[in-house]
Amino acid sequence: MVKTNKLYKSIGEVSKEISINTHTLRFWEKEFKQISPKLLSGNRRYYSKKDVNLLKLIYELLKNQGYTISGAKKLLNNASIKLDDELGSGIKKKNFQGSLKLRAQKIKLILKRIKNKE
Repeated sequence: MVKTNKLYKSIGEVSKEISINTHTLRFWEKEFKQISPKLLSGNRRYYSKKDVNLLKLIYELLKNQGYTISGAKKLLNNASIKLDDELGSGIKKKNFQGSLKLRAQKIKLILKRIKNKE
């Protein structure tokens, strides 16, 4: 039986999940400061769900979207970008709320105009 809802995953488990080598994960740890696995006795690395999602995002940027390491770093270090815990959600919470408020105001104006025409 395989446990899928572990709090932390070993480097081997993450390696298999993302389909990359463990030495690549170690290299990415050095390059991307956002990745911070827990180091236990014997320097064994254990990654949280947030770390795993960030590693999946890095994999997507580097392998599938063609970013360079420096380009991916710039993207991830950009202060205006907030990564959600869910990979690929792609919606910034603050901007989404602001967008909804703006749309609600526009709808109110339209409804007001419709009522005035009646």
